[in-house]
Amino acid sequence: MAAAGAAGGGTQFSIWGFGRNDYVGFLGDGTTTNRSSPVQMGDKSDWTGLDFVADWAQGAINSAGELWVWGSGTYGRLGLGDTTSRSSPTQVGSLTDWAAVSAGGNSFMLAVKTDGTLWSWGLNGSGQLGHGNTTNISSPVQVGSLTDWSSAEGALCTELSSVSFAIKTDGTLWAWGANNDQFGLGLGDETPRSSPTQSGSVSTWAWVHASQQAGAAIRTDGTLWTWGESSNGQLANGTDTPRVCCPVQVGSLTNWARVKGAGGGQMNSIKTDGTLWAWGSGGKGRLGVGNTTTYSSPVQVGSLTDWSKNGTIQEAAGAVKTDGTLWTWGEGGQGETGQGNTTDISSPAQVGSDTDWLNVTGAGQAMMASRSA
Repeated sequence: MAAAGAAGGGTQFSIWGFGRNDYVGFLGDGTTTNRSSPVQMGDKSDWTGLDFVADWAQGAINSAGELWVWGSGTYGRLGLGDTTSRSSPTQVGSLTDWAAVSAGGNSFMLAVKTDGTLWSWGLNGSGQLGHGNTTNISSPVQVGSLTDWSSAEGALCTELSSVSFAIKTDGTLWAWGANNDQFGLGLGDETPRSSPTQSGSVSTWAWVHASQQAGAAIRTDGTLWTWGESSNGQLANGTDTPRVCCPVQVGSLTNWARVKGAGGGQMNSIKTDGTLWAWGSGGKGRLGVGNTTTYSSPVQVGSLTDWSKNGTIQEAAGAVKTDGTLWTWGEGGQGETGQGNTTDISSPAQVGSDTDWLNVTGAGQAMMASRSA
């Protein structure tokens, strides 16, 4: 995950959601009504940071550098000092120096401040908060004392087994949390870590993303690397090897730009030439290649070269084109494709006709998308 929307700067946008909302009001619109078409979260249009969405909790940063959260409060994952759920955005404290936030699975959150410090809160059963222990916390606590963190991202393996990854400003990759057959931290062993531990000695990491069972990262030279579980081909290495402990390069190409994955066992990525590629489990048409086949190597989604941003959820995915249009595909049973129905689709279909969409992300059975303010 690249640091999304530095506080006090960057493009400002409104946030819209669609899909499942009946559990805890995850879409942040003040209701618990499922939505099959995009609905705006509140009336604010000054958001600058929104990236990985957890299954039942989410955070975003506005232009003032404030951190706001909504969704399930179980385990203290909202960072509000309690375990109460919120169906509308609620500010975390009063600080105005938040730069980026990522929700780990559905159980914890990680955030980076403008001073380069890293903070975490929520479930900590596997040490995924990075504080050297396994104690749950319901308010943000700094991870160590370093001030050179660039981005961070967490993933859920099971409800009680989670991992975290982060990149520092020097380009090194760090990991902590669970480290077993469910995932793997990319450290070359199966020892759990409750504090950040460097993965290898490479200092050219530019992007990291953690899905439910596999990790993916891109280096500054444009190469793509994966590790973890490959039962659905989500490592894109052409095999279904049970687990790969350390980052392994996917092919030899050097034009990978963004990579995203989700709990459904699929990943997709955009290359620097604007093409969109997908691999892993194809159930419900979630790969967008017109079928429900599982692929263990990257397959191009159509032939277009104007894809800009991409995101995935449990069994569906979405992407934004350079013309500002939003497209989705995969399972639609909860309205998560935003098409106004509950029909599965196996190829990208445009959501409405608007041309002001900026990005799309999501998890579980809901998507969140940003559009120009």
